[in-house]
Amino acid sequence: MDVYEAVTSRRAVRGFTDRQVPRETLERVLSAAAWAPSASNLQPWRAYVLTGAPLAELKKRAGERLAAGDSWDEPEYEQYPPALKSPYRERRSAFGRQRYGALGIAREDIEARQRAASANWDCFGAPAALFCYIDRDLGSPQWSDVGMYLQTVMLLLRAEGLHSCTQMAWAKFHKSVAEVLSPPDELILFCGMSIGFEDVTVGDARTGRAPLDETVTFVDGY
Repeated sequence: MDVYEAVTSRRAVRGFTDRQVPRETLERVLSAAAWAPSASNLQPWRAYVLTGAPLAELKKRAGERLAAGDSWDEPEYEQYPPALKSPYRERRSAFGRQRYGALGIAREDIEARQRAASANWDCFGAPAALFCYIDRDLGSPQWSDVGMYLQTVMLLLRAEGLHSCTQMAWAKFHKSVAEVLSPPDELILFCGMSIGFEDVTVGDARTGRAPLDETVTFVDGY
């Protein structure tokens, strides 16, 4: 698989089979991903990979919290601005319409939307998950570096025939994640990432992208 195919075939998959992901595959991907760029080579990411019984335990804890109606943990960072302006507001709304429309869930069916969202905390059935932390003392440029690292991981997973889904949703249950992983206090959970083989029987339309002229300006010198 070449780079273009990896980029264009990568998407947020929300349905995985229970086929196990070999440990050596994950090690190969993460060893190569370590070459992702970071300013002054800080390499600010700290990743934890869960499979088997530890991942099952985390899913169980999250599921129990959902069943009990527990409130989300106090946020440690702002996922979206409180007043999302145009065009980001419209893009987010379009994503919601497409996502829930593909599942046959009406906009006004709040209960069904909540049930669909709860699949996040089961990792959509994935047998492996990565949890990405960053030192809470670091700044916005280092968060950008973490994003480049995660993108590198996802593209390498595609080269291995695997799919993934990054999930800021896990930051809402960061205390439950910490109970299983016991990360140092100086780390903050950015997101989780479900990893596995796609369950092609799960319908999930791919979201579109803005036209190039909305996001790119060429200042030609040719």
